[in-house]
Amino acid sequence: MSKKVPVYIAMHNELRQKVLSKEWEKGKKIPSERMLATEFNVSRMTARQAVSSLVEEGLLERKQGAGTFVASDKIREKLSGIPSFTETIEKLGKNPSSKLVSFYIKHASESEAEKLQIRQDEEVLIMERIRYADDTPLCFEVATIPYHIVNGIDKEDLKQHLYQSLADIGYHVARAEQVISATWASEYVADMLKVKRESPILRLKQVSYTQEETPFEYVRAQYVGTRYEFFIEAKSN
Repeated sequence: MSKKVPVYIAMHNELRQKVLSKEWEKGKKIPSERMLATEFNVSRMTARQAVSSLVEEGLLERKQGAGTFVASDKIREKLSGIPSFTETIEKLGKNPSSKLVSFYIKHASESEAEKLQIRQDEEVLIMERIRYADDTPLCFEVATIPYHIVNGIDKEDLKQHLYQSLADIGYHVARAEQVISATWASEYVADMLKVKRESPILRLKQVSYTQEETPFEYVRAQYVGTRYEFFIEAKSN
């Protein structure tokens, strides 16, 4: 390895090429740090540094009790405009689908009432869905909509074509406010998304507004951190 750069950087570069050249295939378990240290004639500490740097880059991922693996490709959503989940997945050449988990009406919680600018004694429709790409669960989504908006719409239409049903009655998303944070998968969400409890989760909260600035949908979505990522392009003024 080159002496012009730190040893762990040179090792990092060689391991990175193994991933990029597909010598190490997606999802494949890589040799242990002890084995890599022997192969590259370096210390365990140096091997750990090289592997850790690739984990930080997202090229490798550690699985507790199983070892280190080449990371699978993530679905990337660019946060520009208001793209739908379906459009995002289709643009990547994958098949989007959804599974309805629950569909019911209740009184709004304090946070739901605040986000939707309604009274707490007003009824809201709750829809819980799992969103998939090629049958791989990516997201657990809870949508809250004021019931007076959807009252009168056929339930099966709402269950199967929520956004089209809303658009048909004039509720188009003119703008949306989004907040993204990190959390861990609860036992319930982990079961829905087929991951281990306390797996890393990207949580997206979104309030959608009409052209008249009327909030009509409050969504809480939880994405599997190892399968999905958000991309933001920033420009200077």
